Amino acid sequence: MNDLQLNPATTALLLMDLQAGIVESHPDSDAFLAGLRRARESARSAGLTVGYVRVALTAEDAAKAPATNPNFAAAAASGRLDDTQPATQIDARIAPAAGEIVVRKSRVGAFSTTDLREQLVARGVDTLVLAGIATSGVVLSTVRDASDRDFRLVVLEDGCFDRDDEVHRVLTEKVFPRQAQVVTIDEFVSALGAL
Repeated sequence: MNDLQLNPATTALLLMDLQAGIVESHPDSDAFLAGLRRARESARSAGLTVGYVRVALTAEDAAKAPATNPNFAAAAASGRLDDTQPATQIDARIAPAAGEIVVRKSRVGAFSTTDLREQLVARGVDTLVLAGIATSGVVLSTVRDASDRDFRLVVLEDGCFDRDDEVHRVLTEKVFPRQAQVVTIDEFVSALGAL
């Protein structure tokens, strides 16, 4: 077991890209979200900050999506990430509570197009516990960016999902441990329960 030590006053659990149109890519979204709800309830009980990140494009964002960014140009053209659509809203099964951080981004990582860093710093947060879909998307981008912003990082291995199992394995076993402590939801919950 990992020796996970957390200070609830300076730690945030970030649940990323858990919106209806993305969560549906998981083969057992009910079980996946049940695990994340367990992590979230433990975080709330222990007094951690809880935050949500979702990806969606306003009409203005879509109009500005450059051809040099093929993923977002395609999303803008197709309307797949249209901010007004139910598919871009946080899945109702893991909806935020009043007062929790919620940010909308218009790129892959959680920080570059949001005020997330400012909100976290205002709450005294220096440690992030990351979970979400996809491991090779928002999680990877956020690990790299958050590390450059000097946050201490924890990744919930089974709180992340990627359609490519091998990519998920390589990231959680070989790449993320260079910048983050990688633990399971059970280990996270246990560490909070020991506080």
